[in-house]
Amino acid sequence: MSLKAFHIVFVVSTILLCFGFGAWAIHDRLQGGGTVEFVLGLLALAGGLAMIVYFKAVLKKLRDISLY
Repeated sequence: MSLKAFHIVFVVSTILLCFGFGAWAIHDRLQGGGTVEFVLGLLALAGGLAMIVYFKAVLKKLRDISLY
């Protein structure tokens, strides 16, 4: 696996984990959790959005490099 392919897999995994944790934390807050869960959920969702911006920039920069 090339460095580009590994990077794509790693960043997509990070995006999914950020959104998954954010949704879980906000859901926990709605079920009676504290303010900390809500803040962590919002931070995780913001991190997921930031990772999407980063992912687009990386793909643009590495478009000439092969996946193999």
